[in-house]
Amino acid sequence: MTDWTSATQRARLWFESLRDRICAEFETIEAEAGSAAKFDFQSWNREEAGNSDPGGGTRGLMKGKVFEKVGVNVSTVHGTFAPGFAASINGASEDDPGFTATGISLVAHMANPHVPAVHMNTRFLTTTKAWFGGGGDLNPPIPYAEDTAAFHAAFQAACDAHDPAYYDRFKKWADDYFFIPHRGVHRGVGGIFYDHLECPDADRFEDNFAFTRDVGEAFLHVFPTLVRRRMGTAFTPQDKRTQLEWRGRYAEFNLVYDRGTLFGLKTGGNVDAILMSLPPEATWS
Repeated sequence: MTDWTSATQRARLWFESLRDRICAEFETIEAEAGSAAKFDFQSWNREEAGNSDPGGGTRGLMKGKVFEKVGVNVSTVHGTFAPGFAASINGASEDDPGFTATGISLVAHMANPHVPAVHMNTRFLTTTKAWFGGGGDLNPPIPYAEDTAAFHAAFQAACDAHDPAYYDRFKKWADDYFFIPHRGVHRGVGGIFYDHLECPDADRFEDNFAFTRDVGEAFLHVFPTLVRRRMGTAFTPQDKRTQLEWRGRYAEFNLVYDRGTLFGLKTGGNVDAILMSLPPEATWS
């Protein structure tokens, strides 16, 4: 595979189409709850000295009756990594720091504490190598076993359609990654996480792109189902306090450990888009 420009464009168009369908579905859920909330889309341009085409992205944000705060971002950027950061990226180095990256990133914080928060992203990066990464994880303040099972089943089906070893491997990766060492707890009930799913040739690109699309489709299928299942559940002030305390843990992970946050900040991304993952309200005891 040599035409990474074409490959990046194909991935970009699919990520943007997934964004459009997710946002439409979330707006439908708001309408079902009697809300007129809609996504507000703000485009941004990246800046890099000496780079005439650094790229940019669009931040989509909605605050409604069901989705207290949900961000759905897409971006496609091109440029060079800073020397000290390049060595930490697959296929990059101080001698060859060039990169392209395109992807979608989503975080939803829900008004009702019985509705799980969620994170999902998929991306395609090129340096001297090319690879896909992404996944999704469920973050319920008040867990329900049946919701956890449904979420995992959806992603397992996506994995099993491509490689029977994927689900166990990527589930463990999520369990290991979405962990808060200083608290000794997981961020949520897991999901899947994968990175460096490399594309050394055209065939592997097609295989990995197909898998990444299925991950996105699995999310779009399962998460709205869970939202509709729980969004009408009555909750108490104690339930809300539980949610706000849990959100504090979520914020700690994203600010201290999250790779995507670091990547965005290190590559000159839009700060508001990068930090859209933070909850609208949180408490610390």
